[in-house]
Amino acid sequence: MAYYGQQQRQGPPGPDQNFLMGVFSRIDKDRSGSISGSELGQALSNGTWTPFNPETVRLMIGMFDRDNSGTINFQEFSSLWKYVTDWQNCFRGYDRDNSGSIDKNELKTALTSFGYRLSDRFYDVLVRKFDRLGRGTVAFDDFIQCCIVLQTLTQSFRNYDTDQDGWIQIGYEQFLTLVFSIKS
Repeated sequence: MAYYGQQQRQGPPGPDQNFLMGVFSRIDKDRSGSISGSELGQALSNGTWTPFNPETVRLMIGMFDRDNSGTINFQEFSSLWKYVTDWQNCFRGYDRDNSGSIDKNELKTALTSFGYRLSDRFYDVLVRKFDRLGRGTVAFDDFIQCCIVLQTLTQSFRNYDTDQDGWIQIGYEQFLTLVFSIKS
């Protein structure tokens, strides 16, 4: 059973550092030299005129906040910029109808290309979980969150799946430890 994946995509080199510093300065409203979650959330757009999902912003800050300050500095922002740009390009590639969101089939195509082999029933679960707007589709920011959560859970599962066969046998307390030790 193949349940892992995450092919690494190689894109063109990132934008020039002067451009990024200008973007960083515009986002850093309080001029603190770092970007908070609320500043980042106000700056991000998912293309649907709805606010970027605060949980996705929190997850992204957590991923790129290397010094555990709760904010991201310019260096961390540069990595975040590339990450969001890559996800945006990926999302656009799977949003076949250019609706600004992806449906179950588009989500399945995306995750299958990342190496995940999941049942149709599970894709229904994913859409229900990550469809904040109740439309049966997943918006860009929720797509990022879905992929981060899937990747995090998969990595946690892998830690217990020592023979890499897609199966683990754990007790209840081990399960709770697995769930509560996930950094998100």
